[in-house]
Amino acid sequence: MEKVYNPFDNFCSVLDKAASAINMPKNDYEILKHPERELKIAVPVVMDNGELKVFEGFRVQHSSLRGPCKGGIRYHQNVNIDEVKALSAWMTFKCAVADIPYGGGKGGITVDPRELSTKELERLTRKYAAGITPIVGPFQDVPAPDVNTNAQIMDWFVDTYNTLKGGDFRGVVTGKSLATGGSLGRPDATGRGVSIVTEALLNVNGIDPKNTKIAIQGMGNVGSVSARILSGEIGAKIVAVSDVSGGLYCEDGLDIPALYQMALKRELVENYNAPGVKHITNKELLLCDCDVLIPAALENQINVEIAENLKAKIIIEAANGPTTVEADAILEARGIQVLPDILSNAGGVVVSYFEWCQNIQGYYWSEEEVNAKLKVKMINAFNDVIDMAKKYNLSYRLAAYAVALNRLVTVAKAKGYIFN
Repeated sequence: MEKVYNPFDNFCSVLDKAASAINMPKNDYEILKHPERELKIAVPVVMDNGELKVFEGFRVQHSSLRGPCKGGIRYHQNVNIDEVKALSAWMTFKCAVADIPYGGGKGGITVDPRELSTKELERLTRKYAAGITPIVGPFQDVPAPDVNTNAQIMDWFVDTYNTLKGGDFRGVVTGKSLATGGSLGRPDATGRGVSIVTEALLNVNGIDPKNTKIAIQGMGNVGSVSARILSGEIGAKIVAVSDVSGGLYCEDGLDIPALYQMALKRELVENYNAPGVKHITNKELLLCDCDVLIPAALENQINVEIAENLKAKIIIEAANGPTTVEADAILEARGIQVLPDILSNAGGVVVSYFEWCQNIQGYYWSEEEVNAKLKVKMINAFNDVIDMAKKYNLSYRLAAYAVALNRLVTVAKAKGYIFN
């Protein structure tokens, strides 16, 4: 039976392996196994029927070594402190790999947002924002959207924060609407970043993207944008996609423009029918005949069983933590290349950084400028990871962690946290 890992223990396990691979002494990175701050709050909400419900909210600040903590807020019924701790730690390493001046943080509320009305969601968000206001700010901790949150929720958050602080602190969150200081290019940023590194890895392997079959698990914002760009701009063939209702497979390639429009309207793929298209399960998608698999859903989707049987030769982790530790070892033994989440999905936090910069300077860039700057950052990070992998003969996951570790430990030593 496969061992069930605490996600933060999972993070620490990979951290140890990466440090060992580059001969880094434990004393240098021990601080990174301990989040700087963990906050749990009660979030009371008066429901539309007059009933009072109290939800649990969290905010974890893993590290501010390299700058303000940075990380999203997710609304999901399975949110818990261990998950939030792990996600905040991954954000620290994601920002370090991308070489942007942020640390890592993450937040969440244990709630199924589908069960709340718009007004209830607004009250929930404003109460949560008020509850974590003492520890967040443009130069302390900068939240953003994550699972089941969006620009509207960020707008409510920043409005609440500004009311409490008595000013315009639009840089307190990123992923806002354009009207409240958001950045052009931000909604597509994570998916565009996934597409950039996918094409880059195909090039490293001498594979023509136009002859590549890709399967994408998850048609939320990240998966749908990745599908649109990989298909429309890069020319790859998307043979499978899925969402919570199930999946679709077509050997000759799916009609991605049509499926993208469905995703925008939050229509489920179970309602899609076209000649040559087969309805499949999410498990069947992971195991389907493809060259590249892009998990863009939730954690721990690629387990031991999937890892032993999947057909893809390349995995691009668009989701956070989609591969279990045991599955990762199997993939490496099988020679399957895995581009890790802390690199693959860093596009979102990179453009969040651009949004923050624009908020601070009060000068805003065109979408073309944002996309061009994003590509430079993603390619630089990709090349850093590839170089580290070659230098120490590492998997891309351990190489990405090693790149981040070196940057974090350099700052820790400069600040006097480490003496040796």
